[in-house]
Amino acid sequence: MDGHWRERALTFLAAANNHGDLAVKMSSLKQAKDILLSVEPSHAAELFPYLVELQSSPESVVRKALVEVIEEIGLTTMEHSSVLMPVLLTFLKDKENIVARQSIISGTNIFCGVLEELSLQFHRRGIVERWLGELWAWMVRYKDAVFGILLEAGTVGLKLLALKFLETYVLLFTSDTDDSKTPTAEAITRHGRAFNISVVVGGHPVLDPLALTTEANRTLGILLDFLRSASTFPGSLTISVVNWYHRSLETCCGTIAACCCPALLCGVN
Repeated sequence: MDGHWRERALTFLAAANNHGDLAVKMSSLKQAKDILLSVEPSHAAELFPYLVELQSSPESVVRKALVEVIEEIGLTTMEHSSVLMPVLLTFLKDKENIVARQSIISGTNIFCGVLEELSLQFHRRGIVERWLGELWAWMVRYKDAVFGILLEAGTVGLKLLALKFLETYVLLFTSDTDDSKTPTAEAITRHGRAFNISVVVGGHPVLDPLALTTEANRTLGILLDFLRSASTFPGSLTISVVNWYHRSLETCCGTIAACCCPALLCGVN
């Protein structure tokens, strides 16, 4: 990358924010993203405040694209991405459903990626750097905000994604009952899909296994409440809740299914 990357990136960001043609805005945002991903993360981070300014764009498609850019850049330049996280939280309440939905989708991927990094960094270095602890604090706030979506009035589509996030949360922090399947920290795959709280049961400076498992159990209670009243939901939400139950049987049957069975008998006919 030549020495003019900063000026070029700023030009594209300005166009993404101010140009009158929507197609130019979208193209400019993509080109700005490509530049930011091509330079050193510490250099790219210098322009993050300009990227964040796009959250005020009047076009919902631009705001949605911004969330997608934040996901890609955030996972690539994680050390500097805390400044981007408030945008995710703000967009969870965006008036346009496509923006709020993308915030849950992208935020879930970032949440899992941060968990992966927390586990791997401690495993490899024996410490967790301050920036990562701060990023996890943002993820906790994000989690609380998504939980709120499920409990508040809102569209079915948004609630379905919030329900999916809760399911992911429970599975991440429910200890694997089969020791032969418990992954090591080094075996964790990108986006944390193989992460399980079992990999940090020996102790971790940021992740408290007991507290997180307790929180997962509390979250499971919320899901069970939904299961009990699933017959009163709109069709797609009912199907999602019942499908969650069946996936739980397959994935964490020892812990979750034992709790779910009475709920299923009481709430779903």
